Amino acid sequence: MSRAQDLGKRAEDMAAEYLRGLGWPILSRNFTCPCAGGELDIIAIDKDENELVAVEVRCRTLGEVQSPADSIGPKKLKSLIQAGSVYVEQVNWQGPWRIDLIGITASHGYNWPIEHVRGITDS
Repeated sequence: MSRAQDLGKRAEDMAAEYLRGLGWPILSRNFTCPCAGGELDIIAIDKDENELVAVEVRCRTLGEVQSPADSIGPKKLKSLIQAGSVYVEQVNWQGPWRIDLIGITASHGYNWPIEHVRGITDS
């Protein structure tokens, strides 16, 4: 496993723990959708809103110019929406759903800051 893959896996594990801490059940991790050209990192349920949430996890190292939130462009957003739609259809989810971003900034030590942006496709 490369350093970048290792970093990404650690960030996804941290994001899953963060969501569990909010009381959100994790339904799936790394849902691959070849037809949409991508994957959903984490799929969870926001119990407060009763919404299915596809979570994109982005990790950047301290000092990088672009923030995790700014690293998602229109092409990635389209892929996330398509993959989310496929997942919702596959599991026959009847309620509302959204896409959130969890941005993690890797630094020295173990206390990496987590930024949670809800509804990144809302505008």
